[in-house]
Amino acid sequence: MIITTTPSIEGRKITDYHGVVVGEAILGANLFRDIFAQITDIVGGRSGAYEQELGKARNVALQELEDRAVEKGANAVVGVDLDYEVINNMLMVSASGTAVTVG
Repeated sequence: MIITTTPSIEGRKITDYHGVVVGEAILGANLFRDIFAQITDIVGGRSGAYEQELGKARNVALQELEDRAVEKGANAVVGVDLDYEVINNMLMVSASGTAVTVG
C-alpha cells in the first residue's frame, strides 16, 4: 500500500477514486500523567517517552487509514494529512486521505 501526502504518485496513474478514508487514535489523560511521572529522559526540553507514545498513536492512525482503504478496494492513499487535536484532556491523532487505485 502506497501512502503519500502528495496528490499523485510519480510514475503511476490513478485509475479509480474510492473516497476519503480516516484513521484515528486517542491518547487518554491518564497516559499523559503516567508519562510525565516517569520522564527521566528529558534533554533540551524534549521527552523521548512522550514522543514515543505520539509515534505509536500516529502509527495506529495510519494503520487504520490503510485498513479502511483496503476495505474500499484501494491500493494507495494520496493527499494524506495528519492532525493532532486535544479534546477533553485527550490527544487525538487523525490521519485522512483519498483512497485510490493506481496502475
